[in-house]
Amino acid sequence: MNFIIRNARSEEFTIIGKLMVDVYSQLDGFPKEEEQPEYYNMLRNIGELTAAKPKSELIVAVTDDGFVCGAVVYFSDMKYYGSGGTATSEKNAGGFRLLAVDNSCRGQGIGKELSVECIRRSRDHGNQQVIIHSTKAMEIAWRMYEKLGFVRSEDLDFIQVELPVFGFRYYLNA
Repeated sequence: MNFIIRNARSEEFTIIGKLMVDVYSQLDGFPKEEEQPEYYNMLRNIGELTAAKPKSELIVAVTDDGFVCGAVVYFSDMKYYGSGGTATSEKNAGGFRLLAVDNSCRGQGIGKELSVECIRRSRDHGNQQVIIHSTKAMEIAWRMYEKLGFVRSEDLDFIQVELPVFGFRYYLNA
């Protein structure tokens, strides 16, 4: 499968929101929409939310025929990251959240390439590290992050409405 990675276009926002809701709602052990409606509303409206948030970019992987097969939100400044815990106070750090790959596109390296793009952008912004979070329900992604060089960073952990969320760091100068 051929795909390109680029910033999302406004006409793709609804498609990306649906993709994120579909992916996150299907994760075993992840809260469902009725348990965390505000979270799913945020996913559904990710394009508008990202467009309104400084230092953030909605990045997509798109096939040659225009199919949006994956997306992620990149932050060049952690102050705008919007998570619980201490991550938003990190200096000289970028981060990414809400990585989602369409089920029909899994196993093609899309999640990895979106992650690598966020690392590249963080380096280009002069950051020293990249911060991310994951949950036990996202073990496939968790393993991918570790293979890329992310290390667990317990000081970034937090609880989101009874869901343990685990922090990771990638050191750009290592």
